[in-house]
Amino acid sequence: MATFRKRGNKWEYRISYKDPFTAKHRVKSKSGFQGKKEAQLAAREMERQLEEGFEQTTLPLKHYLHEWLHEYKEGTIRKNTYNLHQANIKNHILPYFKDIQIDQIKPMMYQKFINHLFDQEYSRRTIEIVHNTMFNSLQKAVTIHKLQKNPCEGVTLKGDKKKKDVQFIDSGDIPSFLQEAYKYGYIYWLFFKVLIETGMRKGEAAALQWTDINLKDKTISISKTLDFQAKSKEELLGDPKTYSSTRVITISQSLTNDLHFHMKQQNQDKLTLNDLYHHDLNLVLCRKDGNYMPKSSLFNSFSRILKRTEIPPLPIHSLRHTHAVLLLEAGADMKYVQERLGHGSIQITSDVYAHISKKIEKDTMDKFESYTKGIFE
Repeated sequence: MATFRKRGNKWEYRISYKDPFTAKHRVKSKSGFQGKKEAQLAAREMERQLEEGFEQTTLPLKHYLHEWLHEYKEGTIRKNTYNLHQANIKNHILPYFKDIQIDQIKPMMYQKFINHLFDQEYSRRTIEIVHNTMFNSLQKAVTIHKLQKNPCEGVTLKGDKKKKDVQFIDSGDIPSFLQEAYKYGYIYWLFFKVLIETGMRKGEAAALQWTDINLKDKTISISKTLDFQAKSKEELLGDPKTYSSTRVITISQSLTNDLHFHMKQQNQDKLTLNDLYHHDLNLVLCRKDGNYMPKSSLFNSFSRILKRTEIPPLPIHSLRHTHAVLLLEAGADMKYVQERLGHGSIQITSDVYAHISKKIEKDTMDKFESYTKGIFE
C-alpha cells in the first residue's frame, strides 16, 4: 500500500512491497509531484507494475548482457552467431554504455549510440549487426519483465546501403591462377580449385571429411564449417553459417577425378606417418599430417598466388563469387545458383548477382546482334 507526504512544495509516494525475485521487503519511492493526486496516479501505476512482476532492483547493463548470453543464447544459436553477439557486446556496446543501469537507457541515448558508430565510420552493415545484438537482448528484457519497453525501437540507422561490387576472378584468368597455385603447393591448388568448382565457403571446404564425399554419385554433402579459432578438436567442427547452408551439391567429373587421386595420395601419407597422422579428423583438404589448414596459410598463399598471376588483390571469398559467375555465364538460373550456394532466399542471390546477370545478358545480346547482323540487313 502506498503512503504519501508533502516535502516542501512537492509530493512524494512510498510503496512497500516484497521483491518477487529476492523475497526481500523493499520500498519504492518517488518525489517531485505537483500535487497529491498526481502522486497517487503515479503510485497506482507503479503498484500495477509491481503486481505484474517487473523487477525493481537496479541491474547494470553489463551484468544483464552476460546473463542474456549465457542463459538465453548459449547452446540455442549457432556458435558463429554467439561469437558475433559476444564481440558486439565487448567491442561496441559496453565500451560506450560502461556501467549504466539497464532501465536508464532511453531511446534518445540509444540513438546517440548508433550515431556514434556512424561517426566512427563503421559500415552500415556493421551498425546493423551491432543494433541487432542490442535490440534482441533488450527485447528479451521486456519479455522477462526487466524492462517495460525496448529503448532500441524506432531507432534510425544512418548511412546508405551501398552495394559493393562483387569481386571474382575472370574466367580467362582461372587457368593461369590454378597453374600458379599448383606450383605454389599441391594442397593449395586443390583447395582453391574446390572453392571455384563448388562455390563453398572456405570454412565449409576446410571442414570436409571423406564421409561427406560420394565419388560414385559425384556429390558433396555440406553440413558443417571449420572454426579456425577453435581451442580443441572437439570445437573444431561446427554448424554451417545458416540453416540453408546445409546442402548436397553435384560436382564435375574433373573434380571427382582430382579427389579420387587425392584420396590415394592421402592414404600414402597415412601409412607413412602412421600414429603421427590425425586420423580422427578424417579431413579431405588438410595438411600432410591430416591436421586442418590454418586460415593464415590460406590467406597468405592466396595472396601470393594472385600476385604471381598478376591478378589484383582479392579476398578468398571471391572464389565463391567466381563460381557463381561461372554458373551464370553457363546459363544457370538464379534459383539454381541460390540452392547451390546455400543462400537463405533467392532475393539474397538476386541482390548480389543481379548486375552481373544483366552484364551477361547484355554481352549475350551483343553477340547475338553481331551474329545476326548479316542475316537481318
